[in-house]
Amino acid sequence: MSNNKELWFEGAGRKLDPGLVEQLRNSSNGDRNEIPIIVYLKGNCDEEKRNDLLQRCNDASHNHLSRELHSINGMKGYLTPEKIKQIKEHEAVERIFYDRMVTSFLDIASDQIGAIQVQEELGFSGEGVTIAVIDTGISPHEDVTQPSNRMIAFHDFVNGENEPYDDNGHGTHCAGIAAGSGSFADGKYIGAAPGASIVGLKVLDEQGSGRLSTIIEALEWCIEHKEEHEIRIISLSLGAPAYESFRDDPLAQATQMAWHNGIVVCAAAGNSGPQQQTISTPAIDPFIITVGSTDDLNTVDRSDDHIADYSSRGPSIDSFVKPDIYAPGTNIISLLAPGSRLESELPDQIIDEKYIQLSGTSMATPICAGVIALMLEANPNLSPNDVKSILKATAQSTLDDVWGYVEAGSAVEMAQHYQLPSSTKVAQES
Repeated sequence: MSNNKELWFEGAGRKLDPGLVEQLRNSSNGDRNEIPIIVYLKGNCDEEKRNDLLQRCNDASHNHLSRELHSINGMKGYLTPEKIKQIKEHEAVERIFYDRMVTSFLDIASDQIGAIQVQEELGFSGEGVTIAVIDTGISPHEDVTQPSNRMIAFHDFVNGENEPYDDNGHGTHCAGIAAGSGSFADGKYIGAAPGASIVGLKVLDEQGSGRLSTIIEALEWCIEHKEEHEIRIISLSLGAPAYESFRDDPLAQATQMAWHNGIVVCAAAGNSGPQQQTISTPAIDPFIITVGSTDDLNTVDRSDDHIADYSSRGPSIDSFVKPDIYAPGTNIISLLAPGSRLESELPDQIIDEKYIQLSGTSMATPICAGVIALMLEANPNLSPNDVKSILKATAQSTLDDVWGYVEAGSAVEMAQHYQLPSSTKVAQES
């Protein structure tokens, strides 16, 4: 019989998520280093219980818990293993979650000799529709600022800067794929919706990394400023490994809240393919649009296109069919952020001085977001559920998967003539 004594966190059950248990297991005994955490509050938690929890978790040296995450009824902070042990059974605490790292989904292809162009003769440009790009920031590239500045807002959750910038380069590239005008290159590298407005939300640092809680704060910012900036779409080319159901995952729940507030959310499937069951969070959420990536082999004919090896496969951790849609994501040429980490690390991928060629589900996601902007310009009354249904119904079944390849022309045409139910029309008019 084993005499090994069970460690306190191994018998905590659902009170601690698996990622936090792993962090605690790797901490040495008596370790006073703080661990970034998210605390779910109980639904019936009153102000007295909440204040008692705050008092217990905020001391002068090692513990801090304060920032509220309203969309998930939670709080973020840093607590030592000992403090986590003390509060896990507190009457205000539902669950404690490790605030793990989120990264941009960038995959550099080994043979990058061309670019997938996403320009089509549609008659719509995305004008009047705003796409929020939650990423590493956005540099004020000419293709976004000229002839008129379409970057209508910028918020930095990492360093608190006021002026738009992108020290990594990933977010700028994604913004250009969605809504770049191609003006600096005479329209050669035009985005899917060159008339759409852009909001840049910096949540990832120079290395392309950030915390779950920071992404959640940005999602809440989008909900709060939806009407002010006419935000209809959120593009998330980032994620983290999914260890639990979307019902328990804080990032999935936050994106779902944005969806239910009338904002279409597109999230990258991840770059962990070709293995199955590798869909990341928040892409695991069944409501939002999960985007996989294709490789077109540099040909116009779609018959030889295939799902990119790096693109994550379903089903999701909850056994839902994912991705929902596929878009080009291999060897995509888009905006270069000057002075960024990508510029210094990938000089061989720079094209025409102002552009750079990258691959990944990161690139497929803003293409999908741009197509949705065209759909919403054609029919502003579409709900997020309408948009998702139309995208899937019009997708070409050219890929060896349950769902198909995004087809912008068919999607916009169906959106334009989409008939809303009478009850929905009455509700909107009232």
